[in-house]
Amino acid sequence: MAGEFLDSNILVYAFTSDPRAATAQALLARGCTISVQNLNEFANAARRKLGMSWRDLDNAFSAIRALCPRVLPLTIETHADAMRVAERYGFSIFDSLVIASALQAGSDRLWSEDMHHGIVIDERLSIVDPFRDAG
Repeated sequence: MAGEFLDSNILVYAFTSDPRAATAQALLARGCTISVQNLNEFANAARRKLGMSWRDLDNAFSAIRALCPRVLPLTIETHADAMRVAERYGFSIFDSLVIASALQAGSDRLWSEDMHHGIVIDERLSIVDPFRDAG
């Protein structure tokens, strides 16, 4: 859905055998929006934590882009807004880049496990942990 944005941790869980994988895969299947920042963070985690080869990573990227074809670029405007978000809300610059991209996309929901569940950014973007009630 155009109004939904995925954080990188959702992408990572989708490629694991973790119990949260099914929820992550269902969110991916909804066609949520992502950004190049998400792809960068996924690549780092997939190589370090999941032990993916470069070929596996390329296949994962193809699957992600097929399910989530709207991938926003990182621009100087995204960076500037991320700096504002980081200062105002106290997020890291990396999380702020994802948040700024979600704002740029016009999203009203950002699915993330490790950001502040329930916070609303700029009175229009809710951060929601999809695993919060899953046990």
